[in-house]
Amino acid sequence: MKEFKGQDMGVGLSDTDPRAQAMLKRLREIWDSAPTVPGLDGVQVRVPGFVVPLDEAAEGLRTFLLVPYFGACIHTPPPPSNQIIHVVMRSPAKVRTMDPVWVRGTLKTERQNSAMGASGYRIDAVGVDPYVEKAR
Repeated sequence: MKEFKGQDMGVGLSDTDPRAQAMLKRLREIWDSAPTVPGLDGVQVRVPGFVVPLDEAAEGLRTFLLVPYFGACIHTPPPPSNQIIHVVMRSPAKVRTMDPVWVRGTLKTERQNSAMGASGYRIDAVGVDPYVEKAR
């Protein structure tokens, strides 16, 4: 955000104002190149998130984005790329758009662009499980 320090960030501008569009474009460029953590490359993980499909077929999803909050990439601009994981399944998973899930597999620091957003990480997933919150 240091690039925008001291600016009014388009307060009072309409979404169609060229100045607002220029600021949003620059912010998107910054978010799409958000830094990843190299030390996470190759780590076995179990990560929670919400499903944003990239390919849908009768047998299930082979690839999808795992995003940190409901609605990300669908109804709002995508979060920064270092908060999005591109999930590649060994076999198709029966999950739906915006299902909360746990994804298990090997994490890689790898950038990928898609129509739904840029991701900073990839998981070669061995499993996807429904997200179930533990009873308190």
